[in-house]
Amino acid sequence: MVPPRSQPVLHGPSPERRRQLMTFLAAIGVLEAGEPLPQTPGPIEPDLGPIEEALTHSSAGLAWNHERLEFLGDAVLRLAASEYLQQHHPELSVGACSELRAQIVSDRWLAELGEACGIDRVVRLGPLAIGDQAASRTIRAESCEALVGGLYEAWGNLRAVHRWLAPHWRRSIAELLADPHRHNWKSGLQEWSQAEARGLPSYLVEERSQLHGDPRRFHCWVELEGERLAEGWGGSRRESEQQAARAALAGIQLPGSATSPATEPISPDPGH
Repeated sequence: MVPPRSQPVLHGPSPERRRQLMTFLAAIGVLEAGEPLPQTPGPIEPDLGPIEEALTHSSAGLAWNHERLEFLGDAVLRLAASEYLQQHHPELSVGACSELRAQIVSDRWLAELGEACGIDRVVRLGPLAIGDQAASRTIRAESCEALVGGLYEAWGNLRAVHRWLAPHWRRSIAELLADPHRHNWKSGLQEWSQAEARGLPSYLVEERSQLHGDPRRFHCWVELEGERLAEGWGGSRRESEQQAARAALAGIQLPGSATSPATEPISPDPGH
């Protein structure tokens, strides 16, 4: 069991907030119909304290916020992902599992998870954060990681975490395993260029925005033998390089190298 919180939430959620949180937990698959949350010691109602804490962003200026559970969630997420990979993909090598885990615990993956789950609807934010569209992806990633920590603390085990994340991991891992480059397009492009005896690609990155979390903050051109092959955008230097390499691979039409923009896969940007 998880030890008691050293900094407990001072005020439990209101009845309306409880209903909102319970509805959200059911919607993301954590709660089955009619199933209560685990009871905390004593004759009190099911404990939503860790969930409320996880979904209260530091920008809200309250006495408790997501940061403590985000720290816990970082470790829990990696453990749960490792457990999932060992249980469902025992055929993979340790190296392959490590590579996949980096993808399915990355900040980008968490941000997309938060968007898919509609976590924005239940996160408490301060006025400045509400109006900061550039930071929305970062806030979603932080909130998802904190919620992982909150679920672990509320249940005392990984059960609720797996209930939430397993379907999303299943889809993401299937996409990654179907891609010969595992969404590491820089590595794929380098392998191709060396096989063709054309040397190594070079990446020219320029910061176009000062906004943290802006998905088009960085622009990148990838060149080979002085020729510009393709360009890409990203919220980080690494992501812009990956997207440029991805576009270059699509341009040379390698099997499995292109992915429809409509599906926009999760690219490697662990951010930890």
